[in-house]
Formats: sequence, C-alpha cells, structure tokens
Amino acid sequence: MNDDALPLLTPDRAAPEAFTDAALAVARLEELYFAATGYLSEHFTKAVTGQKPQARIRAFYPEIRLTTTSHVKTDSRLSFGHVAGPGTYSTTVTRPDLFRNYLTQQIELLVRHHGQPVVIGSSDTPIPVHFAVAGNPKVSVPQEGVLEFSLRDVFDVPDLATTNDDIVNGTRQVHPDGSRPLAPFTAQRVDYSLARLMHYTATDAAHFQNHVLFTNYQFYVDEFEGYARQVLADPASGYVEFVGPGNQTLTTADGVLAAPVKMPQMPTYHLKRADGQGITLVNIGVGPSNAKTATDHIAVLRPHAWLMVGHCAGLRNSQSLGDFVLAHAYLREDHVLDDDLPIWVPIPALAEIQIALEDAVEEVTQLEGYELKRIMRTGTVATIDNRNWELRDQSGPVQRLSQSRAIALDMESATIAANGFRFRVPYGTLLCVSDKPLHGELKLPGMASEFYKTQVARHLQIGVRAMERLREMPVERIHSRKLRSFDETAFL
Repeated sequence: MNDDALPLLTPDRAAPEAFTDAALAVARLEELYFAATGYLSEHFTKAVTGQKPQARIRAFYPEIRLTTTSHVKTDSRLSFGHVAGPGTYSTTVTRPDLFRNYLTQQIELLVRHHGQPVVIGSSDTPIPVHFAVAGNPKVSVPQEGVLEFSLRDVFDVPDLATTNDDIVNGTRQVHPDGSRPLAPFTAQRVDYSLARLMHYTATDAAHFQNHVLFTNYQFYVDEFEGYARQVLADPASGYVEFVGPGNQTLTTADGVLAAPVKMPQMPTYHLKRADGQGITLVNIGVGPSNAKTATDHIAVLRPHAWLMVGHCAGLRNSQSLGDFVLAHAYLREDHVLDDDLPIWVPIPALAEIQIALEDAVEEVTQLEGYELKRIMRTGTVATIDNRNWELRDQSGPVQRLSQSRAIALDMESATIAANGFRFRVPYGTLLCVSDKPLHGELKLPGMASEFYKTQVARHLQIGVRAMERLREMPVERIHSRKLRSFDETAFL
C-alpha cells in the first residue's frame, strides 16, 4: 500500500462549546487533551508491539478561542488579561492539568473584561506522538530504525518548522486560519520545552515553582539545600517539599537527598509550596548559551519572576571581593540573542524587582542607606561570551567597558535579563564580586577573604528573601507594563 494513500484515522471530534466559567472551560480542555493523547498512546502501543498500522493515526490539540466585536475599556494598570481590539483570537493548549491555575486565571480575566465566552474545542493542529506519550512510564518511543516502519509514515512527529518563537518575537501577528495569537506560545512550542526541561534539569516540569533563581556556582546549591532543610523543619514556613535531580524528594529536614547517578547539565532544585509559589534554583553553569537554553524552556511555564544570583568580575578598584552588584542596566556582548532581540533594544530595570532586591540586601546585611554603599554598587553589568577575555588585547574591551560605565562583568546576567524581556518574565540581577582581573585579583585558589566567604553565604539568602518579598505582591503588580509591546497577547 502506498503510504501517501493511507486512510486517516482520528478520534471523533466533538462540537466546540462556549464557557463563561473558567474552571469548567479548563476541565473541558483537560477532557479533550487526555482523550486525544490517550487515543495516540493506545494506537502507538499497538503499532510498536504488532504490525505497521494500515491507516495514518492523528489526534489534535485542544484550543481556546475568543471572538469580540468591540473595543473594551479595561483597567489601564493591567498589562494582561484583555485583547487589543475586535477580532478572533486563539491558542492551542497542551498539558492543561499542569497549567490549570494559569489557564483558569487567564480565562477568568478574558471573560470578565470582554463579557464574552471562550470557546473550547479541538484545533486543527496535530499532536506529535512523542509529546503525546511523554511522561508515560508504560510507553517509550523507540529510536529511528528500531521499528520496521518509519514513525512519521503513520504518526505526526515534532516539526521544527512550526515550533518557534514567532509570537513572542513579534514576527507572527496572525495564525494561518486568520485568528490572532491569544497566548505567547503554541502547544507545540510548550511541549518541546517541557521535554527539554526534563532532559537538562532531570526534574519534571510539575516541580518548577513560580519564582526562579539562576546561579553559576555550586556553592549556592549547597546553601539552598541547607535553607530548605531549615524551613521544612518549620511547619509555619509554608514550604512542603524539596525536590532535586531525579525527582528525589525531601519532606523532612533530616531526609536524604542522594546524588544522581548522572548529574544533568543544569541541576535544578525546587523548594515547593502547595500553591506553586515556592522557589526553584537552577545551576546553569557558565556561559550565555546555557543561560539562553535554560530561560528559553523555563519561560513556557510562565514564572512570575527570575533572578540571577551568581559571581562576577568587579571592574572598579574601589570594589572588594564579596561586594554585591545590583544591575540597573546591561551591556550585551553575549551575542546568543542577537537574532531574536536586536542589540539596540534597551533592557530596562524593573522597579518592583529592584526594590525587592535592595530591601533584601538591607535585611540580610543589616546595612541601609549610605552604609549599604560600602558593600553594594548599582550600575551596568556587562555580559560577554568569552570567559578568557582578559587574555586578549585590553585596549578594546577595557575602553568599551569604561565607556559603558560598567561596574561588573559576567557571562550570564544580560542573557537572562534580555530573555526575560523577550518572554515577558520579570527579571533582575544581584551578583557577588569573585575577582578583579583588571586590578590583579584573579580567580585563583586561596585568594578568597573571610569577608568574601561570608558574603557568598549571605548572597543566596538575599536571593531567597527577595523572592519571598515578590511572592507577597499581587501578580498584576509584578508583571510590569514595561514588558508588553504595542500589540500584545492577552495571556501572560
């Protein structure tokens, strides 16, 4: 039989339904999604244990649609929750169980602001079989060549031509069917990142919390685990679990968290609260490529904030090892985002994040006002893509750093901030000076002072406290209008 002539086998497609109740709308999304993935999983299992199917098997992502015929005056303080004008808007949806709270909040705002129901139904976008069976321990996708037939002859497989960042990059204004984007990511793009997150972090996406810390130094992981054990011993803290690579879980302060047999590229740890408002720490290692990779994928989880708390080179003679640097601006020489976010795009500091960080520094160090200047500088952080920049001719780099008024240099912070700006995720940076290469203090064994060691221990505490302060703010206040473009999606 010619593969091109294979008949198409799909589950029955129910008629779209209108909902004004967000919880019921999300329940319907879950029903449609699990029916579709269950259908694919069932046929896939039969296919890999028997003969090649004599039909092409296909099921579809569910979708949300909203149609409005008028301009609506909304609360100008809100940066999300409403569409820009009359028209039809849509988004495909995956894992509605994982995104239940997020979807419920976004749909509630749409219905409230526009007075129109959302319509839930099946889309015309096929679900790749790899994503349909992901996370199912009873089903695994064999590598190409293991089966007697090619998977793509029978099932839909991931298509990178339709898995992209066109919406967040502002290059897609209209879907192929004429509707406009309702959310920043399509279902395929979300599924792709959910799979990548498990690969890079060795923890399931369900464990990620709404507040994410990034670091480039293992010491912070040790401090984070120590803090987790401390708060798990306090029932009033609100924290209920600590999860590490391999999805290992601590629920008590004296539990054991064994090192995984194989450490992932970006070890990730989650200090969880029942409402998802805990803190995730990602050790991204060194370099802008890792920073971009991590934030590219975590962005689909729509966190409320992410912060960089890592090491940097101090560029001023007046700085000491262990001093803190609060980034107010960024010099971008990382280059990994040049094709997605042009270098001429400014990356503004976000007031809510800056205040939370500075308040946290004051609280932990017990210094404030003018005295705080003894250990903390605010200013421009430069991010580069060459770890050994010191070995090049100094005239060019040093001149640019001086002209930019940069006070610190690293390889991750501007990337994380720029991707936060691109993905509409509130961002911030607090670094700790670990060396001063322009002033003869290189990052070498034995050069760290006691002051430096004390400050590093405090640094993680400051990042955690800043996140706890942000958690106390309404989400509408954290998600700044600075991050929204002229023609923005309604969903965060």
